[in-house]
Amino acid sequence: MKVITTIEGMRAYREEQQDRSVGFVPTMGYLHEGHMSMVESSTKENDRTVVSIFVNPLQFGPDEDFDNYPRNFERDRKIAESYGADAVFYPSTEEMYPRKRTISLNVIDRTDVLCGPSRPGHFEGVATVIVKLLQIIQPGRMYLGQKDAQQVAVLEGLVADFNIPTEIIPCPTVREEDGLAKSSRNVNLTEQERKEAPFLYKSLKQAEKMAEKGERDPEAIKAEITKMIQENTSGTIDYREVLSYPYLKPATPEDEKWICAVAVYFQHARLIDNIILTISQKGESI
Repeated sequence: MKVITTIEGMRAYREEQQDRSVGFVPTMGYLHEGHMSMVESSTKENDRTVVSIFVNPLQFGPDEDFDNYPRNFERDRKIAESYGADAVFYPSTEEMYPRKRTISLNVIDRTDVLCGPSRPGHFEGVATVIVKLLQIIQPGRMYLGQKDAQQVAVLEGLVADFNIPTEIIPCPTVREEDGLAKSSRNVNLTEQERKEAPFLYKSLKQAEKMAEKGERDPEAIKAEITKMIQENTSGTIDYREVLSYPYLKPATPEDEKWICAVAVYFQHARLIDNIILTISQKGESI
């Protein structure tokens, strides 16, 4: 497996592949089973798989955890190699942003809900780094975790709007045995918070049961999610929403898909989770 730290080196590697198909898994490192499930999918569907490891400063707000974000490249390198990655792109901040930018991306849709209001500038930062990475690596497919469903929706809009010839492949959320979604930020939970955190997923499963039984009032579903989280965790709810997907508009019974999503602040970590529901035209959840 190659470790590539420069844009020039990454472009040279991509040129060497010529007609081989290339899958791409973008990460900020501290790899876990969720990342590796995407690598496994890519290795099955492409001739070559590239994993990027870059903690992107543009997507962190001034009060967020950029400096404390977990980093361990040697650990990540070994994990990526063991799961079959062919190359790791590991650039420095100076390599990716060598000078003051002259153009700024402005994401104008799908960001006024969920993580958008509490993280101003976040999706502009995500869109900027993904455009750069796609230009550098030029993959045929990019694999993204469905746990970050809003990010998937935003990036699907990005590649469509800018005619980027990369297919986005959403991958199912990988979970611990107790249902907690795998996340690099889970290491920042206290012992007690770790016991409480699975109730995020349990609240979403309860919402799913309500929808399966015919509940179509988003407010009733949100109230049940709120009750379960507040009664079983010490965290503070950032949001709990039921929206259409991928458009992220107010949910209606006529939608094909809904997203039930939550974000909760613990002492040193903000956790997110979601479930996508397919809603039939007869008003039944599938």
